Amino acid sequence: MIPYGRQNISAEDIAAVTAVLQSDCLTQGPQVPLFEQHICAVTSAKFAVAANSATSMLHLACLALGVTKGDYVWTSPITFVASANCALYCGANIDFVDVDRYTGNMCPKALESKLKQAKAQNRLPKVLIPVHMAGHSCDMQAIWLLAKSYGVRVIEDASHGIGGSYQNRKIGTCQYSDITIFSFHPVKIITTAEGGVATTNDAVLAESMQLLRSHGITKTPQIMLRPDEGDWYYEQHALGFNYRMTELQAALGNSQINRLVSFVEQRNKLVATYVAELAKLNVTCVIPLDNSYSAYHLMIVLLPGHVDRKAIFEAMRAADICVHVHYFPVHLQPYYLNKGFAEHDFPEAEYFYQHCLTLPLFPDLTEQEQGYILDTLKGLL
Repeated sequence: MIPYGRQNISAEDIAAVTAVLQSDCLTQGPQVPLFEQHICAVTSAKFAVAANSATSMLHLACLALGVTKGDYVWTSPITFVASANCALYCGANIDFVDVDRYTGNMCPKALESKLKQAKAQNRLPKVLIPVHMAGHSCDMQAIWLLAKSYGVRVIEDASHGIGGSYQNRKIGTCQYSDITIFSFHPVKIITTAEGGVATTNDAVLAESMQLLRSHGITKTPQIMLRPDEGDWYYEQHALGFNYRMTELQAALGNSQINRLVSFVEQRNKLVATYVAELAKLNVTCVIPLDNSYSAYHLMIVLLPGHVDRKAIFEAMRAADICVHVHYFPVHLQPYYLNKGFAEHDFPEAEYFYQHCLTLPLFPDLTEQEQGYILDTLKGLL
């Protein structure tokens, strides 16, 4: 079976993890700070904070921005559920902004309309979470300007986006956001097995997320109530969580990040072949904005309306090609239906879902495998 995504693990990766296993520190050692430094280097952000998952980092980012009971957080309905769940963890209310039907990314026009209506109803969100679907940056300048004009903070969910750029600046530099979140799940651009990182240029936000990821505990003398108690002493200053990244995860990330550029280049090379071949068919490829460079976590196509997507999906799977669908709209999940959302609430997101199909894409995908995928899809269409 050709998977839709697959990690690339080298001998150097294995050696890096093995070295940590043979060291004195399996957690809270030097590897996590080093990984954070590497993330700052590749994004040009001032601060990076690592945790055990991107879901944890989304939660911490919301908390750092003061999201609490009664607040509203808006995100995209075309995303993994974590982009919405993070607000609920804080006791806040969640709502969605419809997407562009051809990109799956948050639509600035839909956002502007929704913000105007929310202001009139005195229900503006505290935080907005646009999602860089498939690694393609949202139109962040337009989104940021709208958010700032209404006093809304912004978290970029760039779980798919490490290694990409927007307006010639790396995703994660936080030019148009308060915080950016990356994921390092095995099928992402680089992996730490599980893991996530937040970048920010705000020292206060970074310190808040650092505190909250480890039980709210600190040993920083400058903020301690009893700094002279002794070297054994620590203080809890907030109700935090055990969201720490392990040394094993960080060591894998420190090795993988050396291949970030080559991974993204290979993904884009494979996509160029997909786009050229699929242009011969009535298939729309989901591509990034003209002023951006995608990390291409996913290769998504939109099938013609007359095509039976489920039949195509099942036939491709039967041919040992693990196509996928990203994503079933969050507002239509049973949990969210029980919160009052309904079908047709976000018609563009539902259109995107009904037509999208994810084709295999990962750096080790061979020319022969890609040819087989394309030939099989062409035959079915």
